[in-house]
Amino acid sequence: MSSTGNEGGEQPSRDGASRRGPQRAAAGAGASPRPRTVGSASARARLRRLTPKPAASRAGTTQAPRPSAEPRTSSARGGPTVPYPGLDRAPVEALGERAEGSLFDVVKVAIAILDTSGRVVLWSPAAEQLLGWPSELLVGRRIDELIADQGLVGRVKAAIQETLRNGHWQGFTSLQHRDDGEVGVEARISLLVDGDGTPFLQVALAEAGALRAVERDLAVRDALFEQSPLGIAILDTDLRYTAVNHTLAEMNGVPAEEHVGRTTGETLPERAADEITAIQRQVLATGEPVIDVTLASPVTARGGFRSISYSRMTDRAGRVLGISGTVMDVTERYRAVAKVEHARRRLSLLNEFGSRVGDLLDAARIAQELAGAVVPRLADYAAVILLQAVAHGDDLPRHGHDRRTSLLQLGTASVQDAPEVEVMLRRGARITFADDSAFGRALRTGIPELLSGPDELSELTYPGDPKVQAAHDLGVHSRLVVPLRARGIVIGLLVISRAGYREGFDRDDLAFSVELADRAGSSLDNARLYARERTAALTLQRTLLPQQVPQPAGVEVAYRYVPGSSGTEVGGDWFDVIPLPDGRTALVVGDVMGHGLRAAATMGRLRTAVRTLAGLDLAPEVLLRHVHELTDDLAHGPDEALLATCVYAVFDPSTQRLTATKAGHIPPILIVPKETANEPSRVGSALPGGVGQILDLPSGAPLGVGGVPFESIELEIPEGSLLVLCTDGLVESRDKDLDVGLGRLLSVLEQPYASIQQACEAVLDTMEQGREPDDVALLLARLGRGRAGIPTAGWTLPAEPTAVSRARRLVRSTLAEWEVEHLTDTAELLVSELVTNSVRYASAPIGVRLTLGDTLLVEITDPLPDPPRERHAAEADEGGRGLELVGRLALRWGARAEGMGKVVWFELDPADDHLE
Repeated sequence: MSSTGNEGGEQPSRDGASRRGPQRAAAGAGASPRPRTVGSASARARLRRLTPKPAASRAGTTQAPRPSAEPRTSSARGGPTVPYPGLDRAPVEALGERAEGSLFDVVKVAIAILDTSGRVVLWSPAAEQLLGWPSELLVGRRIDELIADQGLVGRVKAAIQETLRNGHWQGFTSLQHRDDGEVGVEARISLLVDGDGTPFLQVALAEAGALRAVERDLAVRDALFEQSPLGIAILDTDLRYTAVNHTLAEMNGVPAEEHVGRTTGETLPERAADEITAIQRQVLATGEPVIDVTLASPVTARGGFRSISYSRMTDRAGRVLGISGTVMDVTERYRAVAKVEHARRRLSLLNEFGSRVGDLLDAARIAQELAGAVVPRLADYAAVILLQAVAHGDDLPRHGHDRRTSLLQLGTASVQDAPEVEVMLRRGARITFADDSAFGRALRTGIPELLSGPDELSELTYPGDPKVQAAHDLGVHSRLVVPLRARGIVIGLLVISRAGYREGFDRDDLAFSVELADRAGSSLDNARLYARERTAALTLQRTLLPQQVPQPAGVEVAYRYVPGSSGTEVGGDWFDVIPLPDGRTALVVGDVMGHGLRAAATMGRLRTAVRTLAGLDLAPEVLLRHVHELTDDLAHGPDEALLATCVYAVFDPSTQRLTATKAGHIPPILIVPKETANEPSRVGSALPGGVGQILDLPSGAPLGVGGVPFESIELEIPEGSLLVLCTDGLVESRDKDLDVGLGRLLSVLEQPYASIQQACEAVLDTMEQGREPDDVALLLARLGRGRAGIPTAGWTLPAEPTAVSRARRLVRSTLAEWEVEHLTDTAELLVSELVTNSVRYASAPIGVRLTLGDTLLVEITDPLPDPPRERHAAEADEGGRGLELVGRLALRWGARAEGMGKVVWFELDPADDHLE
């Protein structure tokens, strides 16, 4: 750099800068002042006129003199280590908060003032930091000395000339850094003129690399902001928009310029803005970003759904500038996810409904479950209407449906309770319809219908139907009528409705309802088939059970039979009360393994066999043995063994003795009256309660198993005791032992009751809900004495021919004494025949006994164990007609084993007129 007008005679030199430094330092130390470079003093004076004065100077306050220039050192990038000469920091700090961490820290702008010849008049501290040249070494030198490339010098001079002509110039160049080589800068030159008309050049320099980075960032920002498919918003700390892009303006339906300066609440509708404003305040207050929150679009903008994200903005110094937000239209994504979720919920509804009705075999319960499944998830109101044949388990009709078809509304559900709902959805109501109505068309064709609009909704059943008016009052605007089908036959209708602001049904809803109705139709048909078989089995079983249970003398009987609960087929439980000769009574309870029609039929055959063998008056263990021997014949086939349990007890009121045996059955229970009772419990009186015990009978094997002999026990029973026989359905449960059920039964029966019938009801009321849903047969028998005052007479006769005539005389005289002479002739004839048989075949004494109760009982005892055999005598036969006479003239007759011999008995009815 060259210098002109130097009074000291200093020669131009390339290293003049280094030689000038010490001279100026010496001047600062008190030596004679060096003549200043041409234009320096005047230029500084003119520059001061161009530069705004500090407030203190404008007020007339004398400013402190500028200290003499001293040699300065620089930092690695030429930064000053002492304040710029003449700069007082206090007034600068008084202007306000220091701008730390701003954009000027990224892009440093250096200012230099040149005269028209290119000499440096003023060199700012920022320029010193940028290029490393302190002002005391550069002021007064030509700017082109900072250009290393001599080819650029001419372009610099041309730039100065252009500035002088046009007033400004800008471009890129490279300047020489004092320490680190060349620095690429962008230069902007502006022409300044002071008050005297003297021109100066203001040069603004910025590092080209940093400037390009900022420009690139700004370009990226512009590209993202303006070209982004996302809506972008910038809001200040008052949550007012400072900028929005075109995408967001379109989303909100408000021009971009109308956003600026307004809050979200002033831009969007109130309902949509409240939620967004709450999120904005949260982000601004906490600094925690909110990402991908899905909201419904404002009603004034494009419909759909949006995903919004907000984050807080801070500058490099950490000051909060506001928040930035992005808004993305996720309508398609939301609808796709909603569609998948919708399908998932409907699949879940199908699975849930299937699991809820999978084990149900009651049409009414299935109908109610179906109605409850669709409300409120699919509809507001639902009704399930079934054919009466389905509800009652009858056969499906083979002809088409018409207005005469009987329909029952068995399942209903609604989202509210109101009088109109009761009118429209009354359970159990009979439904009538016209053939041309929606109901009639759906039943006839099996095609579902989607009804909307007043005209279609009014054609539901028949004109003037109150249910139609009730639906109108409830605001029903859309309805589906879906047939319920089974085996290709319409068995009912599923009618679902939507009301109020809920969207109407569409084709997807119709398709789903058809799928749900098809599943329900299968379950309903299974329930119908089960009800039909169960009804048949119940009918068969009730037919095979005793139609009239006798009340023998000395025994008071109460009984209950409870079929298995819904979902379980009828079982093979049975009971019986069989009067035996000599005033005795047989009490029987049994249980055939299995369920259904076969079990019921087997039960009937087994009960008949027991009753027939009981008529032979066999001992209990002998009877069970004979029944066991018949099981192969009673079974349904060779591959289906008959298994049954049974308890058989015989009570003799005259001796108060009970003989009992069992075949794998649960043991009987005996309730003995309390000793504190004033008198024994009589038949027909209240039960006083007592102490219960489980009779320990030999277990025996179930009938059909074999291998275990049947054994009986004989007990003397206190008068008024209660004998309890039942099947396992009464005392067994899924999670408790049999002993627990028996103990519960004992505790119930030990209590006092007003009657034996009330005791039966109390036992059934205590059955656990969790018990196995099996049949229950319960038989209670209060055991007392025979009726007092019954005439009885007996004799022992020798086994010789004279015994016959003697027996006739004894019978005649006894019947005359009892005033039943009209029975004498028949009784004498039959006694004569039976005693003759005993005399002919027996060699031991013969017993004759008469008992007059409701009938005249005559018993002939002999030691011969073989029972008499009835045969039909030919016309030429002289004998063999005795038992035939007995069979024809007696009310009943039979034979039973007794001890080592037998007893042949017959009964005569005193009320028979033909005996007179």
